[in-house]
Formats: sequence, C-alpha cells, structure tokens
Amino acid sequence: MRDHVKLFIPGPVEVSPDTYAAMSAPMVGHRGKGFQDLYAEIQPKLQTLFGTKQLVYISTSSAWGVMEGSIRNLVKKKVLNCCCGAFSDKWYDVSLRCGKQAEELKVEWGQPITAELIDAKLATGEFDALTLVHSETSTGVLNPVEEIAKLKAKYPDVMFIVDTVSSFTTVPMNFDALGIDVLLTGSQKAFAMPPGMGLFTASEAAYERSASIKDRGYYFDFHEFKANGEKNMTPSTPCISLIYGLRHQLNKFFAEGLENRYARHARLNALVHDWVKRNGFEFFAAEGYRSKGLTCVKNNKEIDVAKFSDLLKKRHKLLIDGGYGKIKGKTFRLSNMGDETDETMGELIAALDDCLAAL
Repeated sequence: MRDHVKLFIPGPVEVSPDTYAAMSAPMVGHRGKGFQDLYAEIQPKLQTLFGTKQLVYISTSSAWGVMEGSIRNLVKKKVLNCCCGAFSDKWYDVSLRCGKQAEELKVEWGQPITAELIDAKLATGEFDALTLVHSETSTGVLNPVEEIAKLKAKYPDVMFIVDTVSSFTTVPMNFDALGIDVLLTGSQKAFAMPPGMGLFTASEAAYERSASIKDRGYYFDFHEFKANGEKNMTPSTPCISLIYGLRHQLNKFFAEGLENRYARHARLNALVHDWVKRNGFEFFAAEGYRSKGLTCVKNNKEIDVAKFSDLLKKRHKLLIDGGYGKIKGKTFRLSNMGDETDETMGELIAALDDCLAAL
C-alpha cells in the first residue's frame, strides 16, 4: 500500500518522486549567472512546447496571475469573456474587478464556445480583447481553439488571450501558427509539478497594446517580463525550486517525444472513456469537444458521489474529484494527465470498479 493518497483529481495532479528530487537542487541567486544559465537552458524547450519563436516567461504565481495580468495589460476598450464553466466564468468577474468594461458570452455548462458565436460578438466592434479557456477544467469541455483563432485575421485589433492550463502538453499547441496574442498555462496540471508557477508567451501586437496602457501594474507587466526575459531573468524573485522541477520535466517530455506524449494522453483518456461507457455513465461535455487530460462524468446513474469518492480514498488511497461548483455531486472528474501510465490508469479503473460495486 502506498504511503500517501494518490491524486487523480484534475489539478494539482500527482508529482513523481524524481521530480521532487530534482527540485531539491541547491539554491542559486536569482540575479546571478547560475539562474541565467538555468533559464537559458530551458528556454528552447519551452519555445518548442509553445510552438513559438517568442520568449516564454515564467511567473511566480498561479496561472490566474497571468490571466489577470493579461486583462490589465491588454484591455483598453472592452473585453469579451467566453464563459462555459466555472473558470471561464470567473474571468468575467476578474475583468470587472480590474475595472474593465466586460461582457460575457455564455453557453450552457458542458457545451463549447464556437467560432460562430464569437464572430457574431466581435462583428459589433465593441471589443478589443477576448478571453478563452481552451480546456474548461470544471466541465471537461475542450473548446475549438484552432477554429476560433482563425477569426484573428478578421479582427486583427482584438487581443486573443487563451488559457491552456488543463490542456497544455496533453495536445499540441502552436502559438505562432494560431496567431493569437497570449497563451498561458500553469505548473500543477499536465506538467505534473506542484502549484505556484505560471508560464506564458505573448505576441508583438500584445506588447504594442500593453505599452499604451498606463495602469497595467508592475508584477504582471508584459514589458517587465520582456526586458528581463531577454537577459534570462524574471522581473521579481522566481520560484527557483519549481524551475529546477520544470527543467527535469521538460527533459522527460523530450526524452519521451512530444508526439508520444500527446498519443499517451489520448490513449489514457480513451481508457477512462471506455470505463464511463462500460458502466452506463454519460459524459458531461458535448461529443467532439472533450478534454484529453481529464473526463467530467455525468452522474446520470445518481450514485452517491461523496460516498464513492470516500470509498476510493479509504480502500485504495486514491483521490478523485466529486464535481466542481454548481455541478458538484451531479458530476465527478477523473484525471489522466501528467506522468500517468497505462499501469497507473489500470489501477485507478480497477479501484473504480471495486468501489462502484460496493455502493
């Protein structure tokens, strides 16, 4: 029996012992050559992952810091917040709290945001920015970012800001090819690291917009990130231990091969989907719009989700999520992202079967 409860929740996910070991490397000064060498070493791999020639930045914050920072840096007139679940809904609230004019583009939870819906809104000319959550973690919806990004050519003055927190490295992302303005993610999902680090890249158009906004703040000022990133440094004190862990994980990603990594996530996700169908459950996310790193299961069988989760924890030391926000208990979520394998997912599925039979 393992010595701790293993996480199969959709973030934070399980962190492997080798990653913790990598994080214990000796501390260095964040304004010295040791840190600059570390940052310079990982930058090419980050650029490959992001699919960009732009600098990729490290923020000592959750991804929400960069999400708020994007609003402060890029919204001058009005932002369209695409809302399809708890986290994309929250971005609207953040926009208002930053003192920006904002409007929600809302769809029913479990449904995707489509390019057609966005096009109709942007055609009004009211907006100079939009926010999109690629993988809405609360509902398991994967929004069609490639189709949506094509609208950038039609609306070049609109800043396209995309959160890939629970999709990044489970599916390919290509910032330059998409032509969007900000792509951001965090450390605690498919990176399989502890929380506390945001990563992002930005377009030249984003820097130009940011330069025209005087109250963009300091901590998440894109120009501070750029000036320091050009010297392989960060604007403020970085999370050096997490960056050691990031270097380790990046080396693992590239040793596995990125295409193999994407294929592994698809394969493990399919194992969960097979379990869902085999046991008569349904999917909360619409067909054709489902995340590859997690599955949001609709509780159409009306099981006691809290009891089910508790059994898994007590019998098998495994933790799943019992649904988020207004769909708590009406759904439950299973993660397959990060360092998971066919064997570890097989263990989860066997445990799910055992506990389902015991209800």
